[in-house]
Amino acid sequence: QVQLVESGGGLVQPGGSLRLSCAASGSIFSINVMKWYHQAPGKERELVAGIGRAGTPTYADSVKGRFTISRDNAKNTVYLQMNSLKPEDSGVYYCYALHLSAYGTMDDYWGQGKQVTVSS
Repeated sequence: QVQLVESGGGLVQPGGSLRLSCAASGSIFSINVMKWYHQAPGKERELVAGIGRAGTPTYADSVKGRFTISRDNAKNTVYLQMNSLKPEDSGVYYCYALHLSAYGTMDDYWGQGKQVTVSS
């Protein structure tokens, strides 16, 4: 089993910045893709950004130029730096990891979610 523990988040004014972190622990063999998802109140969970093990990032159009995803493979940790935050960025942010086991199986893991509120 792999556990994902998120940290960061909180309340920030529009235009401000926040940084989310997500650390994986447990029986880790190899973590492939790590992603961040955003779920606004009353809406479905949406992909914000993803990053492969080699470090190539992808972003949703809504956050391009404002958010930066990065990862530290040695620490099994993924980060999301969020700048120029807007009220519509508010919601719960979930960390996701695709884990490759020593047996060759691929498994999905999710963090517990972290609240981000952008408000004046």
